[in-house]
Amino acid sequence: MAEIVLNVEVRERTGTGGARETRRAGLVPGVLYGGDRDPVAVAVKSNEFRKALYTGKLLGHLVTLKHGAETQPVIAKAIDFHPVTDEPWHFDLYRVDEHQQVKIAIVVHFKNQDASPGLKRGGALTVALHEVEILAAADQIPEELVVDLTGLDIGAHINASDIKLPKGVTLAGKEDLVVASITGSSAQAAEEAAAEAASGEA
Repeated sequence: MAEIVLNVEVRERTGTGGARETRRAGLVPGVLYGGDRDPVAVAVKSNEFRKALYTGKLLGHLVTLKHGAETQPVIAKAIDFHPVTDEPWHFDLYRVDEHQQVKIAIVVHFKNQDASPGLKRGGALTVALHEVEILAAADQIPEELVVDLTGLDIGAHINASDIKLPKGVTLAGKEDLVVASITGSSAQAAEEAAAEAASGEA
């Protein structure tokens, strides 16, 4: 079972008024969806929710929902924040089986920038997708996807299919989606073009 446990209360009142009342009571309102059951309005104590959130293993990961003596595996798929205070404002949980295949977006991180000839020469890493959708068992969802920039020069494109995926994890979208590219500045391109022209004249 998952590391994080969310102790929830069932909310009697729903809608904007119910959510406002829940927040005044020191709780974060949310909704539990999925499976063959109806959605349920729930809430978690604000301090407990923040503690779970700051572990970095809440959003997009398998967690244990606890209501009284009953527990069930869920995935936190969305968390909204207050635009001013940045406090958790609302969340969505989805019922899953621990080994159920789920489609979920995972954040992409880039490593070994200092081993990229293109970046060393002043090129820039242009990120087109900060997240990539995958299919994975609910208890095997990776925390991140890593792109290795070693050896990549200006003009290189990284597609979704270039990302090394953990065992049992597959891409949910198109493999030829461009995740990032290494681009040169216009000034640099002009310099390289001039250098090529000069070498051609020699």
